[in-house]
Amino acid sequence: MKVHTQSVHFTADKKLIAFIQKKLSKLDQFFDRILSADVILKLENSGQIKDKIAEVRIKIPGSVLYVKETSKTFEASIDSATDALKRQLLRYKEKMRLTNNR
Repeated sequence: MKVHTQSVHFTADKKLIAFIQKKLSKLDQFFDRILSADVILKLENSGQIKDKIAEVRIKIPGSVLYVKETSKTFEASIDSATDALKRQLLRYKEKMRLTNNR
């Protein structure tokens, strides 16, 4: 799977990009036909606290899955985004299996 990472208004370091790549590559275990993944990392200023936003868009044949997560760190945002994407992939796979059995 090809992962494209984009950071808005800051430069993401190599460790963060490697972490994202590692986490998203684990999604191949649940659905092996993932075409690509686009990750957008943003900083949000809300008062005193700077929240980290991770948006992940995964392209699969016939559909696009999208998740947006906000947390105190990018790692936590990516963790919760991959968990949500895992659920979406399993749901999509089940739906495809049910429609093919008819």
